Parts: sequence; C-alpha cells; structure tokens
Amino acid sequence: MEQYIQGLQQILDTGVDRPGRNGVTRALFGMQMRYDLKDGFPAVTTKKLAFSAVKAELLGFLRAYSHVDQFQKLGVQVWNANAGAWGRNGSLGRIYGVQWREWRTENGTIDQLGEVIKQLQTNPHSRRHVVTAWNPGELDEMALEPCHMFFQFFVADDKLSLQMYQRSCDMFLGVPFNIASYALLLHMVAQVTGLMPGEFVHTLGDAHIYHEHFQAVKTQLQRKPYPLPRLVLDPKISSIDAFKMQHIQLEDYQHHDAIHAPMLV
Repeated sequence: MEQYIQGLQQILDTGVDRPGRNGVTRALFGMQMRYDLKDGFPAVTTKKLAFSAVKAELLGFLRAYSHVDQFQKLGVQVWNANAGAWGRNGSLGRIYGVQWREWRTENGTIDQLGEVIKQLQTNPHSRRHVVTAWNPGELDEMALEPCHMFFQFFVADDKLSLQMYQRSCDMFLGVPFNIASYALLLHMVAQVTGLMPGEFVHTLGDAHIYHEHFQAVKTQLQRKPYPLPRLVLDPKISSIDAFKMQHIQLEDYQHHDAIHAPMLV
C-alpha cells in the first residue's frame, strides 16, 4: 500500500484546493496505482479497514441490490447516508450492481459481468472484457452517480488483471475501500475462470482529500505500514453468484487503530 500512502502525501503537498458539491477538497487530476496481488492483499494497514463491509457491499453489488435494507442485512451500513440524502424510503435506485447485472435494453436486460466471465472462459484474449456502471440515461435514477465507473479485465500468461477507472476519489475514506473491493472482485473472478490473480490497476480521475480529513490523513501518514495480509477464498466456489460472506476470509491482517472522520455526502 506504499503507493496509496505516497498518493496521500502528494495530494497534501501539491494538490489544488477546489470548492465542490459537498465541501472544499485538495485535489490532483490523474493518478495511477498498480497492485500485484502476488505481494499480498492490498488492505490498508495504517488504519483499520472494515473488510467485512467491503465483502458485504461487493456481494450486494453482485446480487444487483438496490435498497439500503438489503445491504444492511448483509451487515454493511455505508449506503445509509446516501439513501437518506436521496429520500426515497431506502431505495438506492439503479446503482452499481444493477448496472453490472441488469443493464436495461429495449428487449430486456444484459448481465454485463456474467457475459464477461463467459468471454474470459471462452475468448480470454479479447479486448472487450469491459463492465460499466456509468449509464447516462439512468444517472437520475441513482442515489449516487457511480464514482468507480467501469472496469476491464486482461489475461496474459494465465493471469487475470483488472483495471478500474474512478472519476471521483475520496482518498481518505473511500479509496482504501475501493482498492480492497476491486482486488477482491479480481480474486473472485480469477477463481471462477480458472486463472491466477495478476494486477489490480487503479486509475484515478479527481483524486482528492477533503479539508475536514486533513488531520486524519496526517495521523495516518505518521504510522508505519505492516506487511500485507492474505486473502483466502473457499476453493469449492466455482460460480460468481455462489459466493457468500463465509467463503471470503482475510488472514494475518495486522493494522493500526481505526481513524474516524466524517463521510461527506
């Protein structure tokens, strides 16, 4: 996670202060970080990552959940504020997982992720292994427009890599969560396609730190990182839709204490 820590410092040192929809940020435009998963699972260690929430939210996306109650039943609360701000009795609308698994067309829906998994198994070297959550025709039907907008898979030497583009990147609160979520997705898709996990490539558009998070970031930067943990998936799972919470475990996760900061909706 050294790249992430360096990114925080770079934004503090050289970023530009800009007013935004929900507060003033210090931002840089255009960053890229690469995580080779053979080096360990990229869970931040300079503070505690809520890994149970990471895997619960991802499972909710894979199941195309669209209501805050569904996420809460899995044990994740991260959508509560967005649901409250949207004000539609807990509905989240056509957010990430709905777009991944139920993209609407005139004749029905498209399971983008399901189709990509089939193509990875039958035509692994295609350049079309893309899943997008950015649907311009449905942005007003979402509690939150997608921040992590689309991702693409790449196969070489029997290794599966994934690149994700994120348009809006809350570096303190959101980005560690996003890194872990997409690294987990990569591991899961690699397992069900019979490939080894390769690299997670994280491309960031507007990478920013809210002014309200400055002190929390400075506290984090004073801490020495620990070695990365190891992800363990139940090897019996062979379908992306069969994963449950108990099939996903993080081992040897050593971390500093949590650092609390407000989520700005």
